[in-house]
Amino acid sequence: MPSPVLAHLRALGENLAIARKRRREPLKAWAQRIGVSEPTLMRMEKGDPSVSMGVYATALWLMGRAQAIADVAAPEHDQGALEDAVRVAKARAVRKRPSPYGSAGGDEGGAES
Repeated sequence: MPSPVLAHLRALGENLAIARKRRREPLKAWAQRIGVSEPTLMRMEKGDPSVSMGVYATALWLMGRAQAIADVAAPEHDQGALEDAVRVAKARAVRKRPSPYGSAGGDEGGAES
């Protein structure tokens, strides 16, 4: 797993732990509300990548941040794909520009029906 991903998971886990503590929720109660064991909750709060996404998602839901889950991969935030789409659109626009020498193979206006 890439080290930046692990670092972000650790930060997420720490943030979830802070949220639990601010709510004055003991590990046991929070684990029960999420539907996991206390050791799993502790692993999540450390950012363990083997903890399922569903556990992280449920913790976010308990915080009232469930919408953040969908926003993470929302198409409008996908910079790589947006940049590719712009590049492709520009390339198509260049190909569609009329030739300064007239249209090749097109009707020059001499044919009548």
